[in-house]
Amino acid sequence: MIRISVKVDGTTYEDDVEPRLLLVHYLRDRLGLTGTPIGCDTSNCGACTVDLDGESVKSCSVLAVQADGSEVTTVQGLAQDGEWHSLQKAFHDRHALQCGYCTPGMIMAARDLLRENPEPGPQDVREALEGNLCRCTGYQNIVRAVLAASGQEATR
Repeated sequence: MIRISVKVDGTTYEDDVEPRLLLVHYLRDRLGLTGTPIGCDTSNCGACTVDLDGESVKSCSVLAVQADGSEVTTVQGLAQDGEWHSLQKAFHDRHALQCGYCTPGMIMAARDLLRENPEPGPQDVREALEGNLCRCTGYQNIVRAVLAASGQEATR
């Protein structure tokens, strides 16, 4: 067992973990943060995307011990004072989800995009989200939601 200290959604946790424990399992099983889904365990789908020290990562491809000393933000940590983050609200308002399984990862990847490019075009959004798979939608409403969250309305 290895002792780690990690700040998740603003709260610091200290735990003994097995060296091979994936961050996604630590978040879900140890901390009870089930808003980060396990989609594939192979980093193909992106459903488990979280923010690790300011970068979006697929938490099924990061070991919990690699997050030692780091700050993690999950989709659950985006809401502040009971108010949804602008991306969460835009996904809801623009019907950018169906089953919702991919939504946490899409929102976290989109958040990373908007930090780097506050006014992306539709193609920028598509490229930024290409590592996140949705099996239900045609992605059109997802692109519209990200553009709406950036303060723009989709032009196409």
